Amino acid sequence: MEKELLAYMEKEGLDGFFIATKANVRYISGFTGADSYLLITREKYYFITDPRYTEQAGMECPAYELYVWRGAGKTVGDAVGCLAERHNLKHIGFEGGAMSYTQYNDFSKVIQAELVSTTDVIEKMRSIKTPQEIEYQRAACEIACRAFARIIKDIRVGVTEKELAAKLSFYMVMEGADTQPYGNILISGARTSLLHGIPSSKAVEYGDLVLMDFGCQYNSYMSDMTRTVVVGKASAKQREIYDLEKRMVEDSLAAMKAGVPLSDVYKESIKAIEGTAYFDYHYSGIGHGIGLFVHEIPFMGPNSDQVLEAGNVRTIEPGIYIPNWGGIRIEDQILITDDGYENLISTTHDLIEL
Repeated sequence: MEKELLAYMEKEGLDGFFIATKANVRYISGFTGADSYLLITREKYYFITDPRYTEQAGMECPAYELYVWRGAGKTVGDAVGCLAERHNLKHIGFEGGAMSYTQYNDFSKVIQAELVSTTDVIEKMRSIKTPQEIEYQRAACEIACRAFARIIKDIRVGVTEKELAAKLSFYMVMEGADTQPYGNILISGARTSLLHGIPSSKAVEYGDLVLMDFGCQYNSYMSDMTRTVVVGKASAKQREIYDLEKRMVEDSLAAMKAGVPLSDVYKESIKAIEGTAYFDYHYSGIGHGIGLFVHEIPFMGPNSDQVLEAGNVRTIEPGIYIPNWGGIRIEDQILITDDGYENLISTTHDLIEL
């Protein structure tokens, strides 16, 4: 991973690159912990951390020289300044979106080199997955699907959203996920119109929609899927909207292959609801990249100007959300190939009545 970054640095005239984003530190160095930074120079790679992580970094990042920044009067900026002076660095790139104004001012006071803001440099590298990354994501998706098969047996009248959300996280860990679950969504009834609703103490009632948007990590790589089920027998309106949602997802999938503009996929996603009473209730953000972070570039919607590339792993998740009634979303995780896609989510699109 470092070689690709070094090539970028050479092209842009940078002799150093400072990395602070956790996912990018993981991608470049392989480190799976937290509160650590990298300084990449053309001569040497530095892992900047504090004593909590030196042993772990020594095991996971043998190609890096460890630099412990924490000490009396010392800051991360002091560490970078010292290393910049050691290597006579003149131009240091940094992640513009990851550095606060205060930190930038601190760096500017102690680093003599020019600080060059960059945008999405490593994120663009991460958007094309390696075979190993794909295998980790495939495993994460399989774990999530097995957890879904377990949680639907627990959904019944009287159980609360919080209880179900906790069980779902537990099932993913028991099925093999990393023990670092992220914020899963499990909501019911009219609350399902909340696109990112937080599980509450609300109890599930007969006739409720239950929307589960969830995933896990496997070796730090993420899965993300959504399924919406009905407790009891679906009403005519629930079935009508569910069938439209299913068509939206499957029309989108039929368009997905390398070379297709993301905006074209969006156009396919809305064909099923054009001219219906539900068009105004769809959300235009219908998917995103996913890997070491749950929402990675590129994002998919009507104004997206990128195209799908072989090796992208991304979600497809159009939805219909009606305030005070509820929402229905189906979300799959897709590997883009030259001639189509592989769906990493095996759970059915068919309506499940519990």
